[in-house]
Amino acid sequence: MKPIRLPEPPGSPPMGVPDIFEGGVYGVIRRAVVISTGFPSSENQSIGLVKALGLSDKHTLYLCVLRLSCQHMQRVMRPRGGINEWLLWLPVSLHKKLYYILRQIYGYLQVLLTTRGKKVISPPTENGRSAGLSSILEADVKNIVTMARETSEKDGPLLVVACGRDTISVASSIKRLASENVFVVQIQHPRSHLNRFDMVITPQHDYYPLTPHAQEQVPRFLRRWITPQEPPDSRVVLTVGALHQVDSAALRSAATAWHEEFAPLPKPLLVVNIGGPTMAVSAVDSASGLCRYGADLAKQLTGSLHNVLGSCGSVRISFSRRTPEKVLNTVLKELGNHPKIFIWDGQEPNPHLGHLAWADAFVITADSVSMLSEACSTGKPVYVVGAERCTWKFVEFHKTLRERGLVRPFTGFEDISESWSYPPLNDTAEAANRVHEALANRGWRLRP
Repeated sequence: MKPIRLPEPPGSPPMGVPDIFEGGVYGVIRRAVVISTGFPSSENQSIGLVKALGLSDKHTLYLCVLRLSCQHMQRVMRPRGGINEWLLWLPVSLHKKLYYILRQIYGYLQVLLTTRGKKVISPPTENGRSAGLSSILEADVKNIVTMARETSEKDGPLLVVACGRDTISVASSIKRLASENVFVVQIQHPRSHLNRFDMVITPQHDYYPLTPHAQEQVPRFLRRWITPQEPPDSRVVLTVGALHQVDSAALRSAATAWHEEFAPLPKPLLVVNIGGPTMAVSAVDSASGLCRYGADLAKQLTGSLHNVLGSCGSVRISFSRRTPEKVLNTVLKELGNHPKIFIWDGQEPNPHLGHLAWADAFVITADSVSMLSEACSTGKPVYVVGAERCTWKFVEFHKTLRERGLVRPFTGFEDISESWSYPPLNDTAEAANRVHEALANRGWRLRP
């Protein structure tokens, strides 16, 4: 098979001139803060961008958890369990405040119901911790802003990278309170008020609601609630898929690390990544579904895999955290005992990077933008199953992948030994270049 030359990560600006002769330390960014929800897909995008900017060993990961001050690992997390599962559509700050009020009411009711108030039952805990009003006010914003202000003269400005809907309030507050000391990048579209950030990085299919086809699907009286409502402005960087950490260096490292396990496998090696149904996370998308499927898709997939086994040397299958049990059980029942097939049991170490490095081709379910983006960054054949079950902006995403020659539908009639290629998807490096340009326009630069 013809080897694919992968793009290298973008380099930092040329070195050789002392900082003092280029505007002083103040205009040089040497560090980054990552604001995360704790979901692996969100963290992968943020850290991937920081890594592409050359700051991978000079960032602090803030996962801003309730009741915790800024430490190396903190999260912006919502309360979970019980009634909280019905409040996930709310902005995270409002969700926390409402939950605090409900907890207080619950506590008072418990007092009233005890025997003459002699025994007071503590209110329920939040994510395993008791919560107070201070946790609701996002104390972590104050700490990060203080750090940015107090250290800017010595260490230069701070790059802030946030990803996910629940990080919007934190990232925008940091920008508002320390605008002269930070450059804030929000990954994934914040729906409105883009001027709260210095840069927004989002897939182009997030603007699908503006297309005539999308407008036809939405009743006129609901259109004012569908976002975004305006075309991207100069601060928006559009990508095809999701950002990630997979570049040529990561693949070379993974190829070495997994050599002993994957090198002896018969070729071609087909890697199958199975995700799960993707449901709407907000009222904006709820009318559309996104990607819905179950055991019926699993049967379609296993049938097609049986058909192509003759052209495969070996097959490796893995599941995501979202894979429904009925899908997993169907795949195990139909393919679990085949001598060519190995199904990863979910135990560490995770072979994902090894799969990306050693696979000759991929079959991926249509629900995962992240998995498809990573596979398409290798330049190797990528086949998609279940795209016809997706709706709304996912339709636009898959249309773009097909038009660029990055993917083909998996029909079960493929000859896996016949390879094909394309220019690898390079969203992360291209986004990093745009960050360099935006910093330069501000008179700043990165010095890893």
